[in-house]
Amino acid sequence: MNSLRVLVTNDDGIDSPGLAALARCAVELGHETIIAAPRVEASGTGAGLTASAGNRSAAVERRTLKELPEVPAYAVEAHPGLIALIGCRGAFGGRPDLVLSGVNLGPNIGRAVIHSGTVGAALTAHINGVTALAVSLGVGLDPTEVPLWDVVDPYVKDVLGFIEPGTVLNLNVPNRPDPGPLQWATLTAYGRVQSRVTHQDDEMIELTTVELDDEVEPGSDAALLDAGYATVTELQSVTAVERPRATPPR
Repeated sequence: MNSLRVLVTNDDGIDSPGLAALARCAVELGHETIIAAPRVEASGTGAGLTASAGNRSAAVERRTLKELPEVPAYAVEAHPGLIALIGCRGAFGGRPDLVLSGVNLGPNIGRAVIHSGTVGAALTAHINGVTALAVSLGVGLDPTEVPLWDVVDPYVKDVLGFIEPGTVLNLNVPNRPDPGPLQWATLTAYGRVQSRVTHQDDEMIELTTVELDDEVEPGSDAALLDAGYATVTELQSVTAVERPRATPPR
C-alpha cells in the first residue's frame, strides 16, 4: 500500500490506549498519521454530529500522546461522527485518504453497530467518499478483564493490505493472546450486549447493560468471535432499497 494520509479517531476518548494502539499501526506502515478524538468518552453516539458547545462549534485542544509524541493529536469537544465529518472536509490539516476508528473497548457486532460511535465515525467517512475501517477488541462486561490491545496489530495491518478504496470495513478481534485467523463474517441479528430498563418513575428511567446468550447465526460475526476468530465485515452506508414500488397514494 502506498503512503496514505490517515485520520485516527475513536469513541472511547483521546486518552484511550486503544486509540494509541491503532495509530501506531498506521505509523508503522509508514502512513502520515493524524489523531483527532473526543475529549471524553462518546460511546453509543452512532454517527451523531453533536458538538459539546451546542452552537455548531467544537473546541479543539492540541495534545501530545506519550506513546506517539511525534504524531499530531487533537482532543475535540465533539462526538466521533462529527470529528470524522469535519476531518473529511479538510480539518486537522487536510482531507484523509483513510479513516481508522478504534480500537474500541468491547466488540461492535451485529446490526447493533448502528449505535456504535466507533462504527458511526467509519460510516460517516464512507458517505463522504473516504475509505474507512472500524476496529474493536472483544472485551466483555467483566471489569476485571484486561484488554490486550496489542493483539489487534497484525489484523489491522492485514486488513489494510487488502481494503478496497471507497469501502468501509468492520474488524473485531478476540481479547485473547492467540486469536484465530481472520474470517469474513455476516452481521448477526443484533449483537451480544443490550440495554434494558431496570427502573422507571415519573422523573427517571434507569438502564443497565446485559450480555446476551442467545443462539447466533453460523458464519456471523458473533458466532465466529465466540469461536475465537477475528472477523471482518464489509458494511454499507444508508442507501435506498432498490425494488419496484407502486405509485404512492395521494
